[in-house]
Amino acid sequence: VIKLFNEGNDFMIEIKNLCINFGDKQVLKGLNFNIPKGSIFGFVGKNGAGKTTTMKAILGFIEPNDGKIFINGEEVVFGGTNTNKYIGYLPDVPEFYSYMTAREFLHFVGEITNIKQSELNDRIEEMLKLVGLENETHRIKGYSRGMKQRLGIAQALLNRPKLLICDEPTSALDPIGRKQILDILKNISNETTVLFSTHILNDVERICTDVAFLDEGIIKICSKITDVKLGYEAEEYLLELANIEDIELVVSTFDFIKQKDDHMLSFVNNDNCLYDVLNFIAINKISIIKLEKNEANSKKYLNQFQQLNKKNYDQNQIKEAEQLIIDVQKKM
Repeated sequence: VIKLFNEGNDFMIEIKNLCINFGDKQVLKGLNFNIPKGSIFGFVGKNGAGKTTTMKAILGFIEPNDGKIFINGEEVVFGGTNTNKYIGYLPDVPEFYSYMTAREFLHFVGEITNIKQSELNDRIEEMLKLVGLENETHRIKGYSRGMKQRLGIAQALLNRPKLLICDEPTSALDPIGRKQILDILKNISNETTVLFSTHILNDVERICTDVAFLDEGIIKICSKITDVKLGYEAEEYLLELANIEDIELVVSTFDFIKQKDDHMLSFVNNDNCLYDVLNFIAINKISIIKLEKNEANSKKYLNQFQQLNKKNYDQNQIKEAEQLIIDVQKKM
């Protein structure tokens, strides 16, 4: 582990020597990390690293073979629900009653969780406004994946939890949908501690205050995001566009983008600008020929994260971004 949080911090979650086995396979191998109250905590790892297993253990759904978990100072007990009173949970693929509207679904959730009727309607309207669904009257069966994710966040926050847990909340969303989810998570952080798992490093950089990297059941890095950023240098990206008019538009919009030749642009990915550029391209229906990292000038992205197959993360992120652009343009 590179760096643990200061012991003096006030923690929403404390995980101590957490070990979980599935048969002969050891999935979590003695996890030790803490999540400060009021933080947006990014839990990063590739598929199969143990992120979802950790979250289910926090919720009391899986019994650890060893170790303890504390939520707001109370120990989590397998099969118990007492600590879940502090938690709102959004699974990776939330399920709804598709014949209901958003208001009907939230009203149903409020009733079964015993929210006072005198408060419920106002709370529902507050949550719908937060997630941008206040004017939506259609039934849930017609919702896009992004709309369902936003409704899932509204449901998870309905009881005013102290902790929101989201499992891959931006997975498979287009750039616009991803930004909407990240903006919601950032906006609620003044009232609710947020823990979300992801394999998308840019999402972590964009909103997180703290981060842990999980690899094969072991925490490799656990630190403030500002400290992690000190360990890498920004990388140059090459962007090739089809039309001269689009090139002029992009260059005039982003002063950090430089034109290398007739169709090739370059920029250094400082302050999450890659996400902003891709979002702008999607909104303006700009055709991309190629987007790639300039290997000749690239530096180590995260020196401490090198052992976690850094190159696979970068290349997957680029391929995903290109596919997202294509998907968004088809819908527009």
